[in-house]
Amino acid sequence: MTHTASPTARIALVGDRSPDVVSHTRIPLLLDALAERDRLVLDAYWIPSEDAAAEDAVRGFDAVWVLPGSPYRSEEGVLAAIRTAREDGVPFLGTCGGFQHALLEYARHVCGLTRVAHAENDPDAEDFLIEPLACSLVGHEAAVVIEPGSLAQSVIGAERTVERYFCAYGPSRHLDTLRAQGLRFSGHDEEGHVRVAELPGHPFFLATLFQPELYGDGSRPHPVVRALARAAVAHARGEVPQPV
Repeated sequence: MTHTASPTARIALVGDRSPDVVSHTRIPLLLDALAERDRLVLDAYWIPSEDAAAEDAVRGFDAVWVLPGSPYRSEEGVLAAIRTAREDGVPFLGTCGGFQHALLEYARHVCGLTRVAHAENDPDAEDFLIEPLACSLVGHEAAVVIEPGSLAQSVIGAERTVERYFCAYGPSRHLDTLRAQGLRFSGHDEEGHVRVAELPGHPFFLATLFQPELYGDGSRPHPVVRALARAAVAHARGEVPQPV
């Protein structure tokens, strides 16, 4: 029996690459592990946030991953990349800062909340969607409760998981408006704060306030990372991505 090799998928890594951001240094390990363990080959291109503002910066890719490392040099660029992935049906993952900006993009461009801001980017704004967490999660591990029947639950394979955080900002206001306009908050911490978001109807759109890049030692990619890789390969084949 002949097996058809999986195509190589092109993935845009959006963020300001730095050796000082641990999650960035994990990317080569994760790409190697995906290829060797899961036979999911990703051709990865780093796109700095300033370059991501160009109209076609992430078009033609099979997935877009907005990585941690905020504040980004260009909020505009990050939001443009997220909007392209959302509107064009390209598999998307946003982690930590990527999660925050996915919510910000949705609030501004879908919900009409054009004045909402990220406190890290615009500390003098009058209306924060993303603001400092009452208790910073930097360097913490904490439980996340996942909603049954969600994309997140399908990907992670459980309704409770313990994840690593490196975030000092999170969503607070306007969450009911985001829900009413179609965004699903499918993971919460044990205090009920939002930690995972997804977009039903999109082929694959997932955002986590935790950092799956930091799972283990990098030799066994987190289920969220593997799911993005599978979605990217499916997109490269011209198929509808399947989370599991």
